[in-house]
Amino acid sequence: MKILYSAIDQTVPGTKGGSVHVAAVAEGLAALGHEVRALVTPGAGDVIRKTCVRWISLPAPLGMPHLRLLRAPAIARLARDFRPDVVIERYHNFGGEAIRAARDVGALAVLEVNAPVIDHPGSTKALADRALLVQPMRRWRERLCALADVIVTPSAAIVPASVPRDRIVQLEWGADTDRFAPGPASAAPFARPAGAKTVAVFAGAFRRWHGAVDLVRAIRRLNERGRRDIGAVLIGDGPELARARAEAGDAAPIIFTGALPHDTMPAALAAADVGVAPFDLAAHAPLALGFYWSPLKLFEYMAAGLPVVAPAVDRIPSLVAHGREGILYDPASDRGLDERLGRAARERAVRDYSWSAHCRALDEAFRRARDRRTP
Repeated sequence: MKILYSAIDQTVPGTKGGSVHVAAVAEGLAALGHEVRALVTPGAGDVIRKTCVRWISLPAPLGMPHLRLLRAPAIARLARDFRPDVVIERYHNFGGEAIRAARDVGALAVLEVNAPVIDHPGSTKALADRALLVQPMRRWRERLCALADVIVTPSAAIVPASVPRDRIVQLEWGADTDRFAPGPASAAPFARPAGAKTVAVFAGAFRRWHGAVDLVRAIRRLNERGRRDIGAVLIGDGPELARARAEAGDAAPIIFTGALPHDTMPAALAAADVGVAPFDLAAHAPLALGFYWSPLKLFEYMAAGLPVVAPAVDRIPSLVAHGREGILYDPASDRGLDERLGRAARERAVRDYSWSAHCRALDEAFRRARDRRTP
């Protein structure tokens, strides 16, 4: 099939989860034999080309996703020229430019939803919408969902209840299980903390609800109690980085690397012993709808053979089984346990959370939806 993938608010190549997701899905669908053209904001450097995806530079106007509908005429022209069988659009509150183009050319319309379409309790956006009386933003979002033949999302709870359930495909994100694997394939982009026999790694955007500060506090407290054999490496950048550095102080065995290119992440994770994802759901109001994320870090930790430490909240226990692939807020101090959990995590990542498995499931969903539309 010919697939047009519109993700114009995502930078490819890039270091953020959305950038990795878009690149992996486009490459994965192309690897299945589809002809893929992907519309993105171009990042620094070259895209890792595993296949013949055609990457088309089409950033949101002025770099502002809220203005992305202004790209509708350009995308409509691209769709008329390419005549795709499937159009995928990465959902945004102010999007819809590709979903409408799909209807114009008779293509299967697929909406990729990774953030809530519905409003969370106390949403300022919902209050503003109601102040406009006719609630134009809510109506537009629901219209986009109604136009979609398939909605791909980690959680059906963030999709309007009016959407028929047979149009929703629940899929987790994934990891490149060929590149992320146990054991170092190249030199780590950091030196292990001095004296640390066990190193916990955190990779993320350093937003409040990612909980990086909580990991720093835990390591510092262990340090204060004389446990200097446990250290941490925190990878990434974001608004909480300065606070996390301040919490760490000078003495704790903690390293901050800053943001790293994604192609260095396999070596970075292979140099650690435990992957930590200390999410704080109470710190992010939209998570009142449930843990709708499909955390890239979890799957990459698991693919690298790292036991995962994460909170036992919401649907996280369905992603990481306590005592089998990780520890949900219990310390994994026994080395034999660490190795057993790491092996189990790797096995599940390859089976359930690879990008190739994700793309095979997408392919099957496209074919089922196409069959529903065929008289």
